[in-house]
Amino acid sequence: MRTMRSEKVEFSGSQGAVLAARLELPEDEPRAYALFAHCFTCGKDQVAATRISRALTEFGIAVMRFDFTGLGGSGGDFGNTHFSSNVDDLVFADEYLRAHFEAPTLLIGHSLGGAAVLAARHRIPRIRAVATIAAPFSPDHVLHLLGSDRAEIERQGQAEVTLAGRMFRIQRQFLDDVGAQPQAERIAHLDAALLVFHSPSDELVGVDNARRIFDTARHPKSFVALDGANHLLTNPADTQYVATVLAAWAGRYVLSPTPLGERAYRD
Repeated sequence: MRTMRSEKVEFSGSQGAVLAARLELPEDEPRAYALFAHCFTCGKDQVAATRISRALTEFGIAVMRFDFTGLGGSGGDFGNTHFSSNVDDLVFADEYLRAHFEAPTLLIGHSLGGAAVLAARHRIPRIRAVATIAAPFSPDHVLHLLGSDRAEIERQGQAEVTLAGRMFRIQRQFLDDVGAQPQAERIAHLDAALLVFHSPSDELVGVDNARRIFDTARHPKSFVALDGANHLLTNPADTQYVATVLAAWAGRYVLSPTPLGERAYRD
């Protein structure tokens, strides 16, 4: 197994705040760079984001994961963010990698982060492949998480909402923004290879979302069922499986050739 290096980095996000990021690097020269977008109200250190990013370094892929504006170690006010600002943050992350390392060619997104990478692909020029994990077909899928608080947001303009055991301020602009995303058009004209991971038993984002993403996208596209996995992929075996399949699939689209006689990965 290859060893990896982990570097703490920072860059300015879409709203001018400093965003906290972690760059996972393989021991040898990276064969590709990827960006990882975390799930809604999660963070770069969420278990699936961490494990998948680090596992991909075993295959020569460097991965940068970061906290969206207002979350985790990043600055800014989450209450002033929305889906479009998350997409903008991804664009700023791409600009940072291009300026300081190398342009990413692979986008990976978990849950709402999967919807974000599908939306961001057209603004990140060197992307050749996109992988989604438990992603909703449309960003407005997250509105059901707001429950009865949605009515208060629409009436008062904002509300304090409990999500995953934490309190967040959600404004009406968030509702308006997720409802105005042309996601189907973006997926239909992705102009990149697509890999869709989804658990048939996902309890938060039903697997029908994966079917709609897959059916809307054009080839090349692939679907992998994560049998038995939960939405957050808390089982280490599930994250390792995702990383292994993703690395093998990405080899066809984004990995630079290894030196003559060298395998793509070593035991």
